[in-house]
Amino acid sequence: MTITEPATEVDPDKVMQFVFRAVDEAGATLNAALVVMGDKLGYYRILAAEGAATATELAERSGTAEPYAREWLNAQAAGGYVTYDPAAGRYALPPEHAVALTVEDSPAFVPGLFQIVLGTVTDSGAVLDAARGGSGVGWHEHNTDVHVGCERFFRPSYLANLVESWLPALDGVVPKLRRGTTVADIGCGHGASTILMAQAFPNSTFVGSDYHAESIETARLRAEAAGVADRVRFEVAPADGFSGTGYGLVTMFDCLHDMGDPVGAARHVREALAGDGTWMVVEPMAGDRVEENLNPVGRAYYGFSTLLCTPASLSQDVGLALGTQAGPARLRDVTVAGGFTRFARVAETPFNQVLEVRP
Repeated sequence: MTITEPATEVDPDKVMQFVFRAVDEAGATLNAALVVMGDKLGYYRILAAEGAATATELAERSGTAEPYAREWLNAQAAGGYVTYDPAAGRYALPPEHAVALTVEDSPAFVPGLFQIVLGTVTDSGAVLDAARGGSGVGWHEHNTDVHVGCERFFRPSYLANLVESWLPALDGVVPKLRRGTTVADIGCGHGASTILMAQAFPNSTFVGSDYHAESIETARLRAEAAGVADRVRFEVAPADGFSGTGYGLVTMFDCLHDMGDPVGAARHVREALAGDGTWMVVEPMAGDRVEENLNPVGRAYYGFSTLLCTPASLSQDVGLALGTQAGPARLRDVTVAGGFTRFARVAETPFNQVLEVRP
């Protein structure tokens, strides 16, 4: 006799609840492109600076075509990013939203996040192919919105926290930087973190490195513009091959999990550090267990991990693929395998954890 399991009953109301949730998320996906559009066309800045406007006025002030301004405004109103006054036909940007959408130095600034999201989704076709073949997609293979958006997303947090709280959380590091030491900033990208440290500690010298040559070229230009080129040098080098030894401080900002061979990078850091040196690792906020990361921040980071960070690791030798939500325990294992004995989480924000690693 054959025994069959009873069919699972499906609640049609729950089906429709999920469908409407999916519709809302489809609108949110489209909104990533709309936020980048509003940022690049100056719509948010105009609304913030000049106040409420009709679609015609926004089009005139921005030098764009009215149908685009009209539909963009309606989409933003439907999503709650701007408010709409039906009687006056005007759209306004609330002041709190203006901070998050127009003030680039604010830790609340979000257009960079949307820019890297849009760039990441744009390149998702290559990730599909890589997933089928078990290969990867390198950082250098992504479009400009990924590279520029990454800096614009992380820089406000570095600006708010790096000098004020993260470096002071490290034992004895700030006095050393004030007296003068050498610092290696690994995976520096466009050099935002390197330049911020150089501005704060003029007696120290800094070497930023990244394997992405185009990012290093941008970093050099940024250092010149910031007036710190006399104490900052940038080089094209992988994390396990940057130059120099005797560093008082080595830093990695939001990049260890992207590396194909983070253990090899850790070993190289160990060799490059002075005996009393410190390795500061800033990584995305994460817990050690999946269930600890099932929240809005974890959701975004798991998305980046699937489409950006894990493919980047798999495109390199070893391809350990730690993932963006590696968690402190796995990160500690990397440092121990690299020859370090001391590991502590010394600071955190909703988006980052700061790790102090010592020989």
